[in-house]
Amino acid sequence: MDLAKNIIQIHGANAAGEVVFRKKLQRRQVLTFLAGFKPCTIAMEACGGSHYWAREVAKLGHFPRLIAPAYVKPFVKRQKNDAADAEAICEAAVRPTMRFVAPKSEEQQSSTALFRVRDMLVIQRTQFINALRGHLLEFGLTFPVGAAHAPRMMAALEDPASRLPGSLRASLQIVADQILALESKIDLLDRQIAEAVKSNELSKRLMTIPGVGPVIAFAITALAPSPGAFKSGRDFAAWVGLTPRQNSSGGKERLGRISKMGERTLRRLLTIGAASLIRWNLRQKGAPNPWLSQLLARKPRMVATVALANKIARIVWALIATGGVYKARAVAA
Repeated sequence: MDLAKNIIQIHGANAAGEVVFRKKLQRRQVLTFLAGFKPCTIAMEACGGSHYWAREVAKLGHFPRLIAPAYVKPFVKRQKNDAADAEAICEAAVRPTMRFVAPKSEEQQSSTALFRVRDMLVIQRTQFINALRGHLLEFGLTFPVGAAHAPRMMAALEDPASRLPGSLRASLQIVADQILALESKIDLLDRQIAEAVKSNELSKRLMTIPGVGPVIAFAITALAPSPGAFKSGRDFAAWVGLTPRQNSSGGKERLGRISKMGERTLRRLLTIGAASLIRWNLRQKGAPNPWLSQLLARKPRMVATVALANKIARIVWALIATGGVYKARAVAA
């Protein structure tokens, strides 16, 4: 099935790969059409609305398979149209080594929406804060980068001693009001996430990992697929995009920067969690984490941050796959 908003192209083939039918249907006709078939495999690209269709198709007794669009593209023949796309999806689905995306339940998608909305509001708040800082800089008022300094900027906006023009104060007050409104909405969503984490046993176990807080634990439960989709923690870290990109040939291994494949949001959050853990480690005395201290002594700080994020990702997979809580290794005397 090549999914779209209104028109959906369906390409049918048998086990030998021979074309059985090609159909172009209205959205409302699809489920009625599929209900007339015996249970079979129905493949779709993992795109907007695909998880909904996967759930509906499963209710009819069929076996949905979601494929990443990047894995379908090599099978498109010459011209690009809906029929060719549907045929390419069908070709890709029968490959024995093809990787599929696990369909999400309604609860998972609801959690994903909650997290995405919060992420969007945080981005908007950052944009308004940067705009406020930039406009104040034009009038000689400088402030450090970071959301923590927003109250100082808004206080300077209201301070008569700052000698800002009245027209500027009026326009920038709108920006300040937007920042306050966004912060209140973000706080509301944070409380919802905190409540969801408290009632989720997996999230509570993930929070025992150093560098994993409520937001990261909630994001992992909402965005990460089941642990059965990965053979090891390294596969999970590779899916997040925290493993080196390979450019090897002739028996020589050449490893470059991280691949940045897969779920970018989890990669960003795990990197932020690793950076906070490194800051905490540097402030402590007595080297509380010998492995991290040795890594920081050998590698640049950002390289160590990514390496630690990779390690956290592997630990996350281990806890999801095997259960239990995180237990730090005992330091040898």
